[in-house]
Amino acid sequence: MFVVYIGSVLTTLIWLSLLAGKTDGSAAFTGSIALWLWFTVLFANVAEALAEGRSKAQAASLKGTRKTIWAKKLAAAKRDGATEKVAADSLRKGDIVLVEAGDTLPCDGEVLEGGASVDESAITGESAPVIRESGGDFSSVTGGTRVLSDWLVVQCSVNPGETFLDRMIAMVEGAKRRKTPNEVALTILLVALTIVFVLAVATLLPFSQYSVNAAGSGSVVSVTVLVALLVCLIPTTIGGLLSAIGVAGMSRMLGANVIATSGRAVEAAGDVDVLLLDKTGTITLGNRQASEFLPAPGVKEQELADAAQLSSLADETPEGRSIVVLAKQRFNLRERDLQTLNATFVPFSAQTRMSGVNVQDRMIRKGAVDAIRRHVESNGGHFPAAVDALVESVARTGGTPLVVAEGPRVLGVVALKDIVKGGIKGTFCRIAQNGHQNGDDHR
Repeated sequence: MFVVYIGSVLTTLIWLSLLAGKTDGSAAFTGSIALWLWFTVLFANVAEALAEGRSKAQAASLKGTRKTIWAKKLAAAKRDGATEKVAADSLRKGDIVLVEAGDTLPCDGEVLEGGASVDESAITGESAPVIRESGGDFSSVTGGTRVLSDWLVVQCSVNPGETFLDRMIAMVEGAKRRKTPNEVALTILLVALTIVFVLAVATLLPFSQYSVNAAGSGSVVSVTVLVALLVCLIPTTIGGLLSAIGVAGMSRMLGANVIATSGRAVEAAGDVDVLLLDKTGTITLGNRQASEFLPAPGVKEQELADAAQLSSLADETPEGRSIVVLAKQRFNLRERDLQTLNATFVPFSAQTRMSGVNVQDRMIRKGAVDAIRRHVESNGGHFPAAVDALVESVARTGGTPLVVAEGPRVLGVVALKDIVKGGIKGTFCRIAQNGHQNGDDHR
């Protein structure tokens, strides 16, 4: 485009000289050539601006999802220390904050003290809460995620503008977009062709002058014609759209909810042979729902449903609410008031990894398999091998097993399944019809 720009300036100066009567030639012809050259330059810049504008619009929509978060800043890494309410944007690397149940993490950081269940679905798409605690491999937290239970003392590991969401926005804006291998190869080819054609066109003027002098007739080819010939010879369209092609490819993928880290990644996507899809939040909606009650040997299904519903009456998670609804649908078990029953709800915690209810002389708990196993064995009970088989069968079909126990007695398993998004089945059918193999579980 630089060569075309120089040619546009040169022909414009010649056209102005013709209008002033300082040189001989056709002003209309020279003016039309100058107009077309300027249009070529303008077209290349507008195409690139439109492509980059789409990326900036997507980045603006991501910025709009950010909201003002307030943090409880601590002077030292102690939960019982004095806190100061500050905006998350004012936190710097090394600052220490307290995050309690229901709070949104104000920054990316490391857990210094405490343990909590964290909802990271906004970042990862995974509906199941994850445990974050100090020490070990699970101490990193991401800004924008939400603490569901307990508390954390977190030390910020990044400065404002360097968080995960900020990096994602910068990636979408293409601030660090590098040329792809194809772009580099095309650039080298365009430079080589331009040099060759410039040398070829430059030799035409002295040849034309020599021919006119030798023949004694005719006219020397004008500079305007030579500039027009050069622009026609060099691949101006490819040069003008080269950068726009890469940006437009990333924008189109972003329109399909796929974030490309670079134009290089877009080109590499064309060579992909195997595609791995994360199930939760991609193929499924993300919120797990209770689908089945699987009683242990010697336990009736209605007894399991009653205990599971009692332990979930005060559970505000999607899983807990779905257990209450399923028990109502299957056995017409209506919701009961915990205060009327003189019951005490035991909330979920990252340490115990289970929740439940104490009602009269009953102690009902539901939670992860290993947590319920420890609870039952600590109360003098035995975890049946048949329940282990139920847990394995639920996990094998892509579900999540939730074990229910009353005191030292295991009642059974509640199967939680993700709800498949609408249209996914048809999509997999079309993939199969196109001759591509997939690992879909046809059961």
